[in-house]
Amino acid sequence: MASRNRRRRLPLRLLLPVLFLVALMAMLMLRGYVHSEILADHRVQAPTSSDRVPDKILEGGPVIDTRGGRAETLSVPDRHVVLTFDDGPDPVWTPKVLDVLKKHDAHAVFFVTGTMTSRYPDLVRRMVDEGHEVGLHTFNHPDLALQSKNRIDWELSQNQLAITGAAGIRTSLFRPPYSSQSAAMDNNTWPVTQYIGDRGYITVVNTHDTEDWAKPGVDEIIRRAIPERGKGGIVLMHDSGGERHQTVQALDRMLPDLKSKGYEFDNLTEALDAPSAHTPVTGVELWKGKAWVFLVQASDNITGVLVVGLAVIGFLVIARFVLMLVLSAIHARKVRRRGFAWGPPITEPVSVLVPAYNEAKCIENTVRSLVASDHPVEVIVIDDGSSDGTARIVESLGLPGVRVVRQLNAGKPAALNRGVANARYDIIVMMDGDTVFEPTTVRELVQPFGDPRVGAVAGNAKVGNKDKLIGAWQHIEYVMGFNLDRRMYDVMQCMPTIPGAVGAFRRSALERVGGMSDDTLAEDTDITMAIHRDGWKVVYAENARAWTEAPESVQQLWSQRYRWSYGTMQAIWKHRRALIERGPSGRFGRIGLPLVSLFMVLAPLLAPLIDVFLIYGLVFGPTGKTVLAWFAVLALQAACAAYSFVLDKEKFTPLLSLPLQQILYRQLMYVVLLQSWITALTGGRLRWQKLRRKGGVSAPPGGSAQQPQPLGGSPVA
Repeated sequence: MASRNRRRRLPLRLLLPVLFLVALMAMLMLRGYVHSEILADHRVQAPTSSDRVPDKILEGGPVIDTRGGRAETLSVPDRHVVLTFDDGPDPVWTPKVLDVLKKHDAHAVFFVTGTMTSRYPDLVRRMVDEGHEVGLHTFNHPDLALQSKNRIDWELSQNQLAITGAAGIRTSLFRPPYSSQSAAMDNNTWPVTQYIGDRGYITVVNTHDTEDWAKPGVDEIIRRAIPERGKGGIVLMHDSGGERHQTVQALDRMLPDLKSKGYEFDNLTEALDAPSAHTPVTGVELWKGKAWVFLVQASDNITGVLVVGLAVIGFLVIARFVLMLVLSAIHARKVRRRGFAWGPPITEPVSVLVPAYNEAKCIENTVRSLVASDHPVEVIVIDDGSSDGTARIVESLGLPGVRVVRQLNAGKPAALNRGVANARYDIIVMMDGDTVFEPTTVRELVQPFGDPRVGAVAGNAKVGNKDKLIGAWQHIEYVMGFNLDRRMYDVMQCMPTIPGAVGAFRRSALERVGGMSDDTLAEDTDITMAIHRDGWKVVYAENARAWTEAPESVQQLWSQRYRWSYGTMQAIWKHRRALIERGPSGRFGRIGLPLVSLFMVLAPLLAPLIDVFLIYGLVFGPTGKTVLAWFAVLALQAACAAYSFVLDKEKFTPLLSLPLQQILYRQLMYVVLLQSWITALTGGRLRWQKLRRKGGVSAPPGGSAQQPQPLGGSPVA
């Protein structure tokens, strides 16, 4: 029962990354809703007949009261002007309007939308604090004549929620979008006005509309905005969208002019000598409004940060691809020009260490591939406490030059150190127990040691079981990512990792840095960084090919990459002082460590933004531009991948799965990295995990770079 409960709790390791991604998408969806990118309806109903509208409404005043079944209108008293502003608050023009009103001691009514109120709550709070009235103008500004009653209720309640969160009040004033004057009421808008009244709201239209007067100029606006023969009226102006500088100028000239003629500028209830339209809100409703405004503000702020992050990751992705392509081309020319002559050819025997823990299915192929090497080798298999007879299998083969060293299970670093202690030769080749070498691999791998400055050499690790979909995706990753990276780092002389599957070390370099360490879960990255810091050169031998068995299940892949990414973070942190070191050993700290941190730890953490904004663009638009941008990134990756396949002399067939890799495989890697970050930040510990192997990879005949063929044991999986 206890073990079953433990199994149930294992998925909780994924809970925080999943919750983070869900919260991120929720914030983006909230922003899309508030910015009218989702659920908005911009249709406008054409006018119809008005035979069902009472004549007293059509001929009445601009204030329509249909509460409690009434059908009454009110007019603004003579010499009173009610300035109304629609569609705001606008972050640019509303403050200017408020400044002019305050300057001339005038009040007005602002019919605000829920979207703008949610985004700019401080402006609505200022309106109320300075004595102005606010009214509802719906949340998303739809034509209510085209909406259902449920949608109307939703528009009103969300608008009120935003106003409550911004200013702590409710309002009883309402102006429908796209409305004008009472005389324009028709059979479509009148039922909506009645329904709005049933909900307790007074509908306010206007008697004078400056919207069509913005072009003639300020003087004309002022002249036409003055109510005729001293009558009162409601003047519709706008403080949101378009060019509003003329509105502000008109206000500044109109207010003192009309005041000098005896006009008063009041909010609506002041002009009608009625109780305030505002009702204070307290308790749960107030906190709901504040929570709404907070979430909207957070979504806007988070989205702003994400947009910056997207720009950063876009730049980094393109910069990395360009850097890899350019430096890989330089590396290829350098290799051709050098002709693989690092110095005097290395012909003396070398020691090959094979750490093995429960590798019964793989070990025979591994050892036989080493014995077939065209370079003299001694093979030391270090059995790290295997329980499946790995050591007995090796011994039963009776192969010349192969020794078995047994030890209690102590981990891979300890096994490698034990192997170094038992090795006879000064050049040490290290590999994994599930990897096979081509006949030329060892010879190609050790030739760079002809340069006495070289302390370690990275080989070319390749996926052997690439006939499955996951294997094909990893094959692309190995060829395009790891090997192009190694060419790039080789040119910059700051190689960060000697792959555990195929690497070689000078014994003196290993001894000077203290051998393999178990301080991190990425002992190969750890030892490489240590050798750099000791002043040695670390180079890449692209023709030293090794075929390794990549995980074939999602769970196994998750375990491997989680250990890799977390181990890399540990190694970076362990060697952080390289950033401030001087001399030749400081080159890695100045160039390599920042690049590794940027491209392997930080950039992948931002990379999901590409896909998050892809989804956002598909849902909220612009869909065409979004899809085009995503395919542009994919095309860049495909070009980079094709070039890397040419350099590695690989067939292009696996690249057919590249688009699917970007959609599925890459997302898994994102979550793995996110979980690694969480583990690192929370101080968690991660143990070594043994991957189950099928033993289906062996060296190809003749050292070609094609798919390996079985030499014995299990067939290729």
